[in-house]
Amino acid sequence: MKEWTLPLAMGAGTVVYLLFDRIPALDAPGDALAPFIAEILPLFIFVILFLTFCKVDFQRLRPVTWHWRVALFQLLLIFALVGAVLLWHIEGKHLILMEAALTCVIAPCAAAAAVVTDKLGGSLEELTTYTFLSNFLTAILVPVCFPLVDHSVDMSFLQAFLLIFYKVSLVLIMPMLLAYIVKHYMHRLHRWLVSLKDLGFYLWGCSLSIVTGTTVKNIVHADTTVSFLLLIAFLCLILCLLQFAVGRGLGHSVHRTQEAGQALGQKNTAFAIWIASTYLNPLSSVGPGCYILWQNIVNSIELWQKEHQSETACKR
Repeated sequence: MKEWTLPLAMGAGTVVYLLFDRIPALDAPGDALAPFIAEILPLFIFVILFLTFCKVDFQRLRPVTWHWRVALFQLLLIFALVGAVLLWHIEGKHLILMEAALTCVIAPCAAAAAVVTDKLGGSLEELTTYTFLSNFLTAILVPVCFPLVDHSVDMSFLQAFLLIFYKVSLVLIMPMLLAYIVKHYMHRLHRWLVSLKDLGFYLWGCSLSIVTGTTVKNIVHADTTVSFLLLIAFLCLILCLLQFAVGRGLGHSVHRTQEAGQALGQKNTAFAIWIASTYLNPLSSVGPGCYILWQNIVNSIELWQKEHQSETACKR
C-alpha cells in the first residue's frame, strides 16, 4: 500500500468529491465540511514541513551549483512564455493557455518536494535551500510578469511582493524556525519526532487528496468545452515532463539528478492555483490543477522504482 499512497490519495480525493457533488443528500454535510477542509490544508502543509525540517542539518543549508542552473532555466522558460505573448499579441483562449503554462512554470518548488527527495535518498538540505530560493524568485517574478501578460492585472510590485512573501513566510519560515528550536533546545521531543519516519509522507497523501478534490471541482465546474480542458491538461503534461527531465539533466553532472529533477519539476500547485485565480483569468487555474496530477504520477513512478531497486539490492 505504501508504494501506491499517492495514486490512492488522488483517487480518494476524486471519488469523495464526486460523491458529494452528485448525491443531493450530501449537500448539507458538504457545505458544513467545506470551511474545515479549507482550513486544515495549510495545517497539513505546516506539519509536513515541520517534520521534514526536523531532519535538516541547518549548517548545510547553502546554495550549490545546480541551484543556479535550475533557476536560470526556469527564468529562460518564463521569459520565453512572456515574450511569446508580447511578440505575437496573443489573446482569447490562446492567452488562457499561455497563462496556464506560465503559472505552471513560475510557481515555486513545492514544499513537499523535500519529502519526496528524502524518500528517494537525495540531499534534504540542498532541496530545502532551493525551495527558499525558488519562493523568493517567484515573489519577484509574479509582480513583474503578470501585468505584461494580462493587461487587466492591477497590482503594484511592492503590494504583490509583500503579499506573496507573507504567504511564503507562513508556509516555509515559521515551520523552519519551530523545527530549529525543537532540534536545538528540545532534544527528547526532537528524537521522538525524527523516529516517526513516514508520518510526513502520509500527511502529504492526505493533503494531496484534498488538493485533488479541489482540482476536480475546478475542472467539473469550468465554464468551457471539454476539448479545451483536455488541451490545457495536455499542455501541462508536456511542461511537467519537460521540467522533470531538464532538471534531472542539469543535476546529472554534479550527481544531483533526483534533487534537481524535483526542484524544477515539482511545483507548489496550490500556490499556482491561487495566483492564477487571483491575478489572471480564473480558467487558467485549471492548468496547475492538472499539473498536480501529472507531477504526482511522476513522483509515484519514482518512488515505485526506488522501492523496487531497494528490494533488488536486498535480495542480492
